[in-house]
Amino acid sequence: MNDTDLSILGVFSLLSVLAIGGGTAVLPEMKMLTVEVHHWLTDSQFRDVYSLGQVAPGPNMLMVIVIGYHVAGFTGALLAFGGFFLPASVIAIGASRLWNRFEGSVWREALQRALAPIVVGLMGAGLIAIARTAIVGVETSLIAAAVFGLVYFGPRINPALLILAGGAVGFFTLS
Repeated sequence: MNDTDLSILGVFSLLSVLAIGGGTAVLPEMKMLTVEVHHWLTDSQFRDVYSLGQVAPGPNMLMVIVIGYHVAGFTGALLAFGGFFLPASVIAIGASRLWNRFEGSVWREALQRALAPIVVGLMGAGLIAIARTAIVGVETSLIAAAVFGLVYFGPRINPALLILAGGAVGFFTLS
């Protein structure tokens, strides 16, 4: 295993342990490590990989496989996948057994209430990290505002359709 392979495994294992509330919570750190620290991706490549993860079927954090593959081929893809999903899975199994043992406990309920705002904050930070790479001018700001308005105030629309529509509008207005 070379230095790059060890770096891939280390980065995604660390992110796995930090991903309280889901992978979206670590997007800012993932972007910083993959773009700014290791220079594996550019801002636009990270945005594109994230977007691909959103529209592809399955968990959106399968995007780590694409990053690993981009950096070190098939071996990198396997290391990124294992590094990101294995530690969190082991922790989740252990925590769920412990969690069930303390069912009905005042401490368990207090911990659960305390973690909720942390998770929301981490997810908000992920949103901001992606928005900074995607919203780059007046046109993209208008597209983002329109999608937000439709999601928040409009009828219930499949988010994948909004992503496709936003991409089409962007393609025709920004090309």
